[in-house]
Amino acid sequence: MAHDLLALMWVPFLMCLVLTGIHAYLGLHVIAREVVFVDIALAQIASLGSTAAFLWNYDLDTWGSYGFGLSFTILGALVFALTRSRERRVSQEAIIGVVYAVSSAAAVLVADQTPHGAEHLRSMLVGSIL
Repeated sequence: MAHDLLALMWVPFLMCLVLTGIHAYLGLHVIAREVVFVDIALAQIASLGSTAAFLWNYDLDTWGSYGFGLSFTILGALVFALTRSRERRVSQEAIIGVVYAVSSAAAVLVADQTPHGAEHLRSMLVGSIL
């Protein structure tokens, strides 16, 4: 019984160790570059892209909607990469915070313009993964 369990679980256990190492390595780089909240801002930008796709009559959970979200996210990552300067007059975290707030407000304003904006806004704010 224990041998069967070990034979079944050794690969997932090994993958957990590998993922832990990768996340620790990437986490150290995120902290060293002082861009801790960039993932939240990029997720909000993706939400803005999906909301814009909904405004332009793409259904939710379609390839067009995903494409809009991905395009907005890549554009946001490009903006973050280009606004990073060596002089640091304004910290990168401040720029990330402003982008998060503006994209969140813009998503609400765009959703307000759609015919079924209230339902889309509710699903965006609830954050259900199902």
